[in-house]
Amino acid sequence: MANDALIAAYSAPGRHYHDLAHIEDCLEKLSSVDSLGAAERDLLVQAIWWHDAVYDATKSDNEEQSARLAEQAVPADIREEVGRLIRLTKSHNVAPGDRLGAILISIDLSILGAEPDRYDAYAASIRKEFSHVPDIAYRSGRSEVLRRFIARPVIFPDPDFATRYDRRARANMAREIASLKNSGAS
Repeated sequence: MANDALIAAYSAPGRHYHDLAHIEDCLEKLSSVDSLGAAERDLLVQAIWWHDAVYDATKSDNEEQSARLAEQAVPADIREEVGRLIRLTKSHNVAPGDRLGAILISIDLSILGAEPDRYDAYAASIRKEFSHVPDIAYRSGRSEVLRRFIARPVIFPDPDFATRYDRRARANMAREIASLKNSGAS
């Protein structure tokens, strides 16, 4: 599925979380999803591979650029759907009844519900990706993003992922918010 250009993109300097390990983790999470047909699974595999193909922490159009690249590379019969799925990763909002969107977004966010040590490594990697942002601005911005996720009634739109990860994701994010607040209080 992956080509050399995709592997190179995910291996670029400055990628501390949005790298090949993230893609491998997402593909592993997909492998645990039952009741997908071959065509649905292929759509999701393509969307996973392409969803962070373009990643620059100083830009706000990474998802759109990744979707456009995917639409140029994937087979014509799935081009539109793969692009749509990738674009969902910008807001992580999924319309009711969008099963494939719910699965993709839940997979992409599953790191939030990881074991605490793994979550902490993820949070540290995100900070490295945003090393260009001064500490006070980062702590404020990151806390706001995490608060918005915690405020959602549903973080993981796929029910199986919600059952598996919601409680721990909320605890992880609350702990990170507290850490961000405490690291600013000197």
